[in-house]
Amino acid sequence: MTPGNAEDRRTGAGDHGTAAAARRRATEDRLRAALAARADLLTHRDLRRDAPPQGHGRGVRRLRGAALGVLGLAAAVVAVCLLVLLPGGPQTPAPVVPAGTPGISEPPPPTPTPTGTGTGTVGPSPVDPRVTGRP
Repeated sequence: MTPGNAEDRRTGAGDHGTAAAARRRATEDRLRAALAARADLLTHRDLRRDAPPQGHGRGVRRLRGAALGVLGLAAAVVAVCLLVLLPGGPQTPAPVVPAGTPGISEPPPPTPTPTGTGTGTVGPSPVDPRVTGRP
């Protein structure tokens, strides 16, 4: 079985010898010849692997990764320091309103003692004990 016959069966042309089938066969033959010629141009040297790259490619990537890690760590430390040490940070207490001056309250009025009971007890002094009469 030849490849041309298989295509004729697929397209339904058969061995009728029509012009369309002949053109298809000629096109296929030309394509096969072109591909075979191109394949003959390749040698084993064209298919060998290239030499591995030389230079600092791996070391530079490793250094760049370490530098980015250190830079990220430094940025995190700076952010924490700014949050903690600047005014208004979580460690700064809120301002407290100053206390007002304490007021002096009046002492309760003295209770009157009944006179003439003869008990001989003296009632509380009408003078405030916190105030002294010394000049």
